[in-house]
Amino acid sequence: MKSLAELQAIRDRAKAQLDLRKENPNAARVLVGMATCGIAAGARPVLNAFTEEITKRGMTDSITVTQTGCIGICQYEPVVEIEVPGEEKVTYVKVAPEMVPRIVNDHLVNHNVVTEYTIGAIKK
Repeated sequence: MKSLAELQAIRDRAKAQLDLRKENPNAARVLVGMATCGIAAGARPVLNAFTEEITKRGMTDSITVTQTGCIGICQYEPVVEIEVPGEEKVTYVKVAPEMVPRIVNDHLVNHNVVTEYTIGAIKK
């Protein structure tokens, strides 16, 4: 960092990511399990990937990204639950950051669940 403008740009990026985590009752919600087991399994990079992808697509008004505690299925961490108003909740398991663009595009944009990433596909 060599100037005040660079510092302000960093602040603005951080603020935009925090704004994405504010609750909006009409927005779709992406909940990333961030209990100890989730963090140990790599949930933080997954959370960051969701915030970056949603910000990049300009969807911050319609999607809220937040973290939650233990979801209760530690063996499937990192776990991400997606709640879209009027639709059934979907639980994605063993989520890696490289899976996030497809989940955002297929599920959140086009309303097509990526079934091979869901808990139902893993349990079969």
